[in-house]
Amino acid sequence: MSEPARKKALITGITGQDGSYLTEFLLAKGYDVWGIIRRSSSFNTERIDHLYQDPHEQDIRLKLCYGDLGDASSINSLLKKIRPDEIYNLAAQSHVKVSFDIPEYTGDVTGLGCVRILEAMRDLDLDARFYQASSSELYGKVVETPQTETTPFYPRSPYAAAKAYAFYVTRNYRESYGMFAVNGILFNHESPRRGETFVTRKISRAAARIKVGMQDCLYLGNLSAKRDWGFAGDYVEAMWLMLQADKPDDYVVATGETYSVRDFCNYCFEDLDMPLTWRGEGVDEVGVDAAGREVVRVDPRYFRPAEVDLLLGDPTKARQELGWTPKVSTRELAAMMVRHDLDLAEQEVNRHDFIASRGD
Repeated sequence: MSEPARKKALITGITGQDGSYLTEFLLAKGYDVWGIIRRSSSFNTERIDHLYQDPHEQDIRLKLCYGDLGDASSINSLLKKIRPDEIYNLAAQSHVKVSFDIPEYTGDVTGLGCVRILEAMRDLDLDARFYQASSSELYGKVVETPQTETTPFYPRSPYAAAKAYAFYVTRNYRESYGMFAVNGILFNHESPRRGETFVTRKISRAAARIKVGMQDCLYLGNLSAKRDWGFAGDYVEAMWLMLQADKPDDYVVATGETYSVRDFCNYCFEDLDMPLTWRGEGVDEVGVDAAGREVVRVDPRYFRPAEVDLLLGDPTKARQELGWTPKVSTRELAAMMVRHDLDLAEQEVNRHDFIASRGD
């Protein structure tokens, strides 16, 4: 009796934080995983290099292929070739502040990229299940707290507006064409693999570098902005669970707790035995360590043109219908990230010391 065919999953944004954790998760579940990567002059696969399989070997379960969400023909060709059972659309220009600088590109990839996939699925009569990575930034200037699946959206950035388009077009294709297409409204989720320009990783990395003497000060924007921060490794399980459900629906994925940027700073610095005291207000607020050094300052250049002050998700529906709950707390997440960055900082110091010793 032959073995049942393995499920095939296609991931856009496979080289990102979420893509790497989702790839690990699906491979552990026995999937064959295909990932779309953009052609560039240099490789950007650090987050999945540990999963790499030599294409010359037998039984390869992770395959990378070139494509671009801005190019409908490449999407059509790949879906026709692979015919996946599940599609996870994680690709986006996902930096909120940057979306104000490149709004057209953000809209094209983050918004229209979604409909290009859905149209390709429809044209090919592809019986696949589709997951769209939605975002808590949809809620923007929140009209109720906590935010649920029925809370009205109020986008406050080009990124959020593009995500709103993708959300509604996913729902529209589900209702119009009977497609198994779902939105996961994921609140902020972080990890040691988070990009260094995102605020949590910026904080954990700076705290570690200040600890080892490689950096003097961390500059941030709105210290009072509050977010519902969870661990990306937990959240990819929720993505998968949505596509295993009996019927397609949209879900909030969150911890149900909110913390300020200032809180996250406190957790990271405290974990490195550098507790902070805060002085001043507004742009003059500073975080001071036990030695009296001002190690955190506010820089107005990091303020958003339209600020989102508070995001807090209610994951009740995901818990009740999918059986999903987060495992890592925000405090544990901060510790995980800052210890990872401390290891990196110490390696960098040792490397510099070694190079200096060779030059003597």
